[in-house]
Amino acid sequence: MDLQLLKTFLLWNLSINYLIIIVWFAAFVFAHDGMYRLHNRWFPLSVEHFNVVHYLGISIYKIGALLFNLVPYFVLLYLTRHGS
Repeated sequence: MDLQLLKTFLLWNLSINYLIIIVWFAAFVFAHDGMYRLHNRWFPLSVEHFNVVHYLGISIYKIGALLFNLVPYFVLLYLTRHGS
């Protein structure tokens, strides 16, 4: 596989993951009560626990996106500029 293609793939993947994070955060902020009522039908959670679960979920997803997309991109960028 061409390294330029792999770098492009990683950047697109990172962009899509960040779009998912933004949509998740926007839904959490603007539709919080509706989301809480929907989830509370299945899982009896307090509002505080619901907030913590979503905040941790967003945080873990963001760390994963950075770890699996941005870090390999920077490594490939470094290797292509400085040789291997």
